[in-house]
Amino acid sequence: MDDADAGIYARESSYLDRYVQIGAASGRVISVSFPETPATDATAEHPVLETIFEYLDGLERVSFDDVQVALTVPTGQRAVLERVRGIPYGDQVTVETLARMTPELDPDDDDDRILVRTALDANPAPLVIPDHRVRDGPSAAPPAVEQKLRSIEEL
Repeated sequence: MDDADAGIYARESSYLDRYVQIGAASGRVISVSFPETPATDATAEHPVLETIFEYLDGLERVSFDDVQVALTVPTGQRAVLERVRGIPYGDQVTVETLARMTPELDPDDDDDRILVRTALDANPAPLVIPDHRVRDGPSAAPPAVEQKLRSIEEL
């Protein structure tokens, strides 16, 4: 992605029964959402949308490792979301395990587990940052979308 890719992009997914919409700026994804109707100024062609729809086809394992995400969240949440990006396709972890995976967090500390849940809930780019792979945590994607993402990966 480059600066020419800045904007809002959306395409309808029959599998999700809604649109997949991304916001991009400065060569990075700034948001992923799943609205029932897209933004009026959204266009349909973007490389990240192509990758998302390859993933939704479920024919092969798709990685979003090369997609740069602009994380404008507090530092503690950023650390959690960076760890979420490392959860492999088809794997699941718990909130406690994610806290254990994140430097400076104690999985036995209630406040640290709350931080993990808050980070998951505030995830600006669900799917690209695969919070659906945290089985007992919230997802920033709508529940029906979260379940469909899990079913693609047989979670």
